[in-house]
Parts: sequence; structure tokens; C-alpha cells
Amino acid sequence: MTTSYSAIEWSQRWHDFWRGGIGEWIITRGLKIALLIIFAVLAARLINWAAQKITRRIDADFRETDQLVRTESAKHQQAVASVISWVSIAVLFVVVLVEITDVIAIPVGSLVAPAAVLGAALGFGAQRIVQDLLAGFFIITEKQYGFGDLVALTVSGISDPAEGTVEDVTLRITKLRSTEGEVFTVPNGQIVKTMNLSKDWARAVIDIPVPTSADLSRVDEVLHDVSDKAMEDESLRKLLLDAPQVMGVESIEVDTVNLRMVARTLPGKQFEVGRRIRSLVIARLTRAGIATSAEASPVVNTIPSPANVRPPADLQSGDDRQ
Repeated sequence: MTTSYSAIEWSQRWHDFWRGGIGEWIITRGLKIALLIIFAVLAARLINWAAQKITRRIDADFRETDQLVRTESAKHQQAVASVISWVSIAVLFVVVLVEITDVIAIPVGSLVAPAAVLGAALGFGAQRIVQDLLAGFFIITEKQYGFGDLVALTVSGISDPAEGTVEDVTLRITKLRSTEGEVFTVPNGQIVKTMNLSKDWARAVIDIPVPTSADLSRVDEVLHDVSDKAMEDESLRKLLLDAPQVMGVESIEVDTVNLRMVARTLPGKQFEVGRRIRSLVIARLTRAGIATSAEASPVVNTIPSPANVRPPADLQSGDDRQ
């Protein structure tokens, strides 16, 4: 009997709770707020999934072709997809936040004064964020660089540029991965100068030091032969846009003469092409019997001071006898 009475009392309290002010607020407004938050989380996940699917599709289209580098349009499309997803999520949460304030029935008029104070505070404290967003907007619209580009970014306050491959571009930050595998996160507003090393095409510059005693006409013939051999190499020819050019003497030093070769390459392939052409140049110069600058470096013999020269032993003994 006591147990039955306790169950009835607990049921009555539970019924009174949901009929009360708190229970009614949970059923009406609280449930709506929970649904809005769940909707925002699911919609954000959907936007991220769609952006990743688009990015993977663009990357798959590149891998299915025989292209060695991504096209400029593909780089820009991936960057735009990342920015659109980021902006869409931000707008979504702002809209949900406004809806929640409407459900809570916060009077908009009472928010005017706090909003003005908050706006002034953000104007002073969030200048860096606004600067990053504006800089990121112009980076994307002006197509300064995109996903997969090899860039060197000069950052304010840092002497050495941040170099690497672009892995992500948003309105606020740019992520780079260096050749050592390190990831740099650079705020867009702090970028002073952008150097895109893989825009449309690139150029490999090869300087060849030879001794001043070498026959420059013979060296020139060897370098032209290297240019022909480079175009005959099937794997190397795919990276070249045209035959390497011999520019001639670039500089003259005390014991060496520097000759220069240049080659237009696919975007981002200038370093690989430069290494392979240098190997061809070394092999051909060695085969042609042209010494390297280290082998032909002159040896300078110093002339001893007369005060430090010791006379022969027989002269020293004659002087002693006198």
C-alpha cells in the first residue's frame, strides 16, 4: 500500500513538473532550441562532407589524367570550395544564433546598446581578424595562389620567408607544408609579399662554373649537346616546355667563369629539372675532359722575406771561421 501511494505521488509530481513553468518551457522553447542546435551541427557536417567530396573529385580528375601538374583552374576551384564551406558554416551558425535569440524572446531593442559597445570593442580588438579576412578574400579572388601551389610567403616580422606547398586556403589562414614535412599556418593579414613558384610555368636556372683556362667555345658546344640530350630523354622532356637555352657567360671571377643555362618547365618542376640537367652537365664536362674549377684552381706560392732566408751551411761555416 505504501509503495502504491509513493508511485502515485511520484507520478503526480512528474505530471505537475511538466505542467509547470519550467516543464512547459522545456517542451516548447527548450525543445526548439535543441532541435536548432542539432540541425546546425548536422548541417555543418553536411557542408564539410560536400566540400571534401568536391575536393576529392577535383583531385581524382587530376590523377586520372596524364597531367604532371594541376591546372590553374583546378587549384582555384579547390581553394574556392574550401572558402565557400568555411563561409557557409559561419553564416549557418549566425542564423541559428539569431533563431535561438528569437525563441528565447530576447527583445532586440535592448540589444542595441550592448551591440554598439561590442562593435566598438571588436573594432579595436579584432582588427587583426578583419585584416586576415579581407586579405584572404583578395587572395582567393585575385588567384594569387591555390591548392597545390609552391609558394614563398614573406610574413611581417619574420626575416625568412615561409616556403612550401599550399595545403589549405581559407579567408583567414594559409597552410603550407615544407619540404621537411613541417606545416606552417600563416594568417593572411600578415602576408606582405607572395611569390608563386608554380604559376602557369617555371624556369630552372643552372650556373656552370668552369676554369678561366678552359676553351669557352668547347664548353659552349658541350652545353648545347646537353640541351639536345635533355630533349631526347623521354622522362625529362615531359617536364620541359622547350629546349634548355645556353645564355653564355653570366659572371667572371678570379679563377672561374660562370656560364648559365635556363629551361622553361612545368609549374613546380624547376627544381627537379635543374638537378637532372646539372647531372647531365657534369657527366658531359667530365667526358669532354674539361676540368672543374676545383681541379684547375691556381696555387699561389708566397715569396719568403730575405730576412727569414737562412744562408747555405758552407757559407755559414766560412763566416764563422772569419
